Amino acid sequence: MGTDEVLVMLQEVAAEVITPRFRSLAEGDVTSKSHPGDLVTVADREAEVLITRRLRAAYPDALVLGEEAASADASVLDRYRSADHAFTVDPVDGTRNFVKGSPDHAVMVAELRGGDVVRSWIWQPQHDAAYVAERGAGAWRNGDRVQRPPVGDGLLGVTSRRGWIGRALGTLRTLELSWRCCGVDYPAVVDGRADYALYKKTKPWDHAPGSLLVMEAGGHVGTFRGQPYRPQGPPPSGLVVAADRATYDVVRGLVPALPGR
Repeated sequence: MGTDEVLVMLQEVAAEVITPRFRSLAEGDVTSKSHPGDLVTVADREAEVLITRRLRAAYPDALVLGEEAASADASVLDRYRSADHAFTVDPVDGTRNFVKGSPDHAVMVAELRGGDVVRSWIWQPQHDAAYVAERGAGAWRNGDRVQRPPVGDGLLGVTSRRGWIGRALGTLRTLELSWRCCGVDYPAVVDGRADYALYKKTKPWDHAPGSLLVMEAGGHVGTFRGQPYRPQGPPPSGLVVAADRATYDVVRGLVPALPGR
């Protein structure tokens, strides 16, 4: 499938099974997975089935790692880590936002070959915003090339980890609450609404799509230990998503001050 074809497919799936449920979820449409607060909706499940079916039809030899499939069968994640050609699928990123009626949710897919993310797609249906990236070729928002603007004074950092909100790293501004959705957070770093984002949880379907977007827009994504982010590698202890390499280096050097990192 061409890059534009995949984007259109995600938009079609969202229009068919996600957006009709936005602010219209019925009783029983929302359940918890492994623990309370880890929510899944009928929209998540149906969208993942449709996206996975289309990707497998186009790429029968590729492994498709969907968030809900991995929740049901952990062995899928093990097979993904050794796959030469793979896709990650997050059918409704920001499920809690979606359930609460917030427009800050997204549909995300990333394609990996040989361990590298080579294409990625983030569709924000309620914001009508499509972010697409291709390795070595750039990043786009709604068809327009995007480049991360230069950072200003006083770096603005965001995080969804409650224990880190309000903390100051060195002399930097205190950390603010992110949009609680990687499909919005990563584009926010690209657009200049945040200069860096910090994450403790590092599931590949959350971070593979945005990592390529940020890198192709001139930013940098790396682990708390200074290594490049590899979505198929061992799960890192945390990630820094930054506007540029210099910002990443500054923030990473201050990460040890975070509690419970």
